[in-house]
Amino acid sequence: MSMLQEFKSFAMKGNVVDLAVGIVIGVAFGKIVSSFVGDVIMPVIGLLMGGVDFSGLAVTIGEASVKYGKFIQSCVDFVIIAAVIFLVVKGINHMKRAEEKPATPAAPPAPSRQEVLLEQIRDLLKKA
Repeated sequence: MSMLQEFKSFAMKGNVVDLAVGIVIGVAFGKIVSSFVGDVIMPVIGLLMGGVDFSGLAVTIGEASVKYGKFIQSCVDFVIIAAVIFLVVKGINHMKRAEEKPATPAAPPAPSRQEVLLEQIRDLLKKA
């Protein structure tokens, strides 16, 4: 098998294509969450904290500037993305469990020969 055919076989497997789609959607979702946090949530939190602008928070040490405001914003991004991924995985696991459950319960096993005989004896004693 040639190298090109092997690559084509590898690339066309369902898992690889699904992974690629997931990465593209994840990157786009990350940008949406970053914008949501940076443009909506952090200004509101800053306003509630007395008008603090988190994007401008920094400490200058010598010539280096430590931008801890952007770090705080990235942490909020991470928490939101992690929570959404957790909820998605939880939903998928719930659907898988519901799918795995048997639709119809198994029929009860037939009574043993001894149970049948005991039932017949009981019925005969009731008649007497």
